[in-house]
Amino acid sequence: MKRTYILGGVLAATVLAGGGIGLDAALSGAGGSSGAVYGAPSAAAAAPTTGVGTAALAPGAALVDGNGRALYLFEADTATTSTCAGPCAQVWPPLLAHGYPPTASGAAQAQLFGTTARGDGTRQVTYNGHPLYYFAGDNAPGDTHGQGLNQFGGGWYVLTPAGDKIDSP
Repeated sequence: MKRTYILGGVLAATVLAGGGIGLDAALSGAGGSSGAVYGAPSAAAAAPTTGVGTAALAPGAALVDGNGRALYLFEADTATTSTCAGPCAQVWPPLLAHGYPPTASGAAQAQLFGTTARGDGTRQVTYNGHPLYYFAGDNAPGDTHGQGLNQFGGGWYVLTPAGDKIDSP
């Protein structure tokens, strides 16, 4: 009888240890794509490439992602380095590259794209040297509720296809 209990205990320990490893791998995102980072749109996180184009928005022709969501620059960024992290990145989620170069459509200019390393190790898409962000308050394609806001130490603006800020409401 003792052997049955010992064998049963070893079997139970093996199953539990294996389940723990599987759970750890699932929680760490090993072997697959993790969800959206910083609350960025899940469609952007799932896409193998990041598409950026242009659209006619309230302040003028501006950069948008592949779903028509406005993209912003942050005046407090220094060169191509993002200064928006933590609570700032919750309100202004970065446009991440997800390991692939961004693709241009419409009047967006492919030669103006780049990426920059963020403090958390992810790569953020840049355009004309500006790291690109979404605004959490934009709920639908074409919304520009973040245009001209001054938050987290600087101004936020949508960009023209040339990569300059649009400084109008």
